[in-house]
Amino acid sequence: MAEKLQLEVVTPYKRVLSEEVDEITAPGLIGEFGILPGHTPMLTTLKIGEFSYRQGDETFHLAVNWGYVEVEEDKVTVLVETAEPADEIDIERARAALGRAEEALKGLPSEDKNFRTMEAALERAMIRIQVAGRRAR
Repeated sequence: MAEKLQLEVVTPYKRVLSEEVDEITAPGLIGEFGILPGHTPMLTTLKIGEFSYRQGDETFHLAVNWGYVEVEEDKVTVLVETAEPADEIDIERARAALGRAEEALKGLPSEDKNFRTMEAALERAMIRIQVAGRRAR
C-alpha cells in the first residue's frame, strides 16, 4: 500500500493541480467523503462544494463545481467544470455574484426554468466565499 495519493484536478480548460497528498475530502452528490491511501477503486460524482486535501500538517481548499472523482491504485483523478484554489478566489467578484443571484431569485417563481440556474449560481458564490475565507492569513 502506498503512503501517499497522487491527486490530479482537471477542468475542461486546464490542469489545476498535480500533487502527492496524504488525504482528500470531497463534496459527493449524496454527502461528503474522504479518501486515504489504499482506498478501494471507485467512480463517483461531485456537487458544488468545498474540496480539500492535506499534505503533511497543511490543508488546502478548492471551490469545485460539479464533476467526477475516480480512485484507482492510489491515483485520484478529479474532473470538474471549475476548480478554484482558495488563494485565487476574487472575494469581491464572488460577493457580487452572490448579490446578483439573490436578486434574481427574489423575482423568480420556483417553477421558472431559470430558477435552478440561479439557485446553482447562488450556491457557487456561497462556496467560493466560504473557501476564500480559508486561505492562509
